[in-house]
Amino acid sequence: MFLTFYKEAVECGFPSPARDFTEGSIDLNEELIPRPNSTFVVRARGDSMMGTGIYPDDLVLVDRSLKSRNGSVIIAVLDGELSIKILKITNKQISLSSSNENYSDVLVSEEMDFTIWGVCTYVIHALSPINR
Repeated sequence: MFLTFYKEAVECGFPSPARDFTEGSIDLNEELIPRPNSTFVVRARGDSMMGTGIYPDDLVLVDRSLKSRNGSVIIAVLDGELSIKILKITNKQISLSSSNENYSDVLVSEEMDFTIWGVCTYVIHALSPINR
């Protein structure tokens, strides 16, 4: 799907005079999903990642082809459960962190069944509940 696209960025501070014509179109698939064969979408549940801008019911784009690294927001599979977390690697110790201080980090031990299912690349959410 192509949408109207204004190529000139819109100021977030003080307004500037806006042009009253479009400059082209944008394909959100092309812009947000450079590797469609390895990308999928999940719906977020819970409030543990609100500090990173992921809210309940948001759509999260995940790319399985990207290599995760320290600080990546990932889809983790821990003992069969999917979870969106921040990957933290310190001295070869892996932990999964939330961005909400009400949740503790989870240290990943060798006894746990742990895999990284993909790296979160974009989040889509309404700006207010009225838009949902």
